[in-house]
Amino acid sequence: MITWLEHDTPFPDPASALTDLDGPGGLLAAGGDLSPQRLIDAYRQGIFPWFSEGQPILWWNTDPRMVLYTADIRISDSLRRKLRQVERSRRGDGAGPGGLRWEIRFDTAFEAVMRACAAPRRDGAGTWISDAIVAAYCNLHRAGFAHSSEVWLDGALVGGAYGVSIGHMFYGESMFARVTDASKIALVYLARFLRQNGVTMIDCQQETAHLASLGARPISRTAFLTHLQRAIRAPQIARWNPVPPC
Repeated sequence: MITWLEHDTPFPDPASALTDLDGPGGLLAAGGDLSPQRLIDAYRQGIFPWFSEGQPILWWNTDPRMVLYTADIRISDSLRRKLRQVERSRRGDGAGPGGLRWEIRFDTAFEAVMRACAAPRRDGAGTWISDAIVAAYCNLHRAGFAHSSEVWLDGALVGGAYGVSIGHMFYGESMFARVTDASKIALVYLARFLRQNGVTMIDCQQETAHLASLGARPISRTAFLTHLQRAIRAPQIARWNPVPPC
C-alpha cells in the first residue's frame, strides 16, 4: 500500500517504493502538494512527481533508475556535424542553413521551454506537464533550483530541455525540438556545462529507447541513491551561463 501525504506528512523511505511485482514500478506515495519546499525535499531523496490530469499527485522512485553520465553522452556523426555548424555560428565564423544564426542560452525562457515540452507530440499524444506542473516548476525556477537549456535559431526558440539542480545533481525532466536535433543540441550543451561545474550525472528517471540512444543507461536504485547523497551535499552551481564556443 502506498502512503497518502497530507500537507505536513514526510515522504516514506524511498527504498519502500513499489516494485513491478506489486504495483506500478517505483510508485512511492500520493497526495501532498507541489510547493518548492515539497519538491526540493522530494528531489533530495530521489523522488519525483509524475501524474496525469485528474489524478492525485503521484510520487515515484524507480528501480532501476535511468541516468546519463555527463562524460558519456553519445553524439552521432550527423549530430556532430550539426554541432560544428552551431559552434561556427556562435563564434561568428558562419551561419546555419539559409544564413540563420544559432544561439545557446540558459534560463532566458524557462516557462516557454516548459510550455513547448507540454505541447502534443507528433503522434497526437499529450504529456503529463499540466498547468499545475508548469506553475510549480516556474516557482522552483524563481527559487534558483530549476533551469532551462535553450536552442535559438535566428531569434526563435527551436529546442530546449529543463530540469532541477541541487548541489552537484541534475534531474532532467523533459526536452522538445521544433527543428531536427534541437533537443539533442540543448542536451549536449547542458551536459558540457554540468560537467565543467562538477556534475557527473543527469537523472533521466525512466528507461526509454531514445534516452538509451543518447548514452543513458539504467543503474540500481541503491547505486543511484548512494551517488545522490554525495552529490546533493556539494555547493549549488552559482552561475548558469552557457559554455563559450569551442
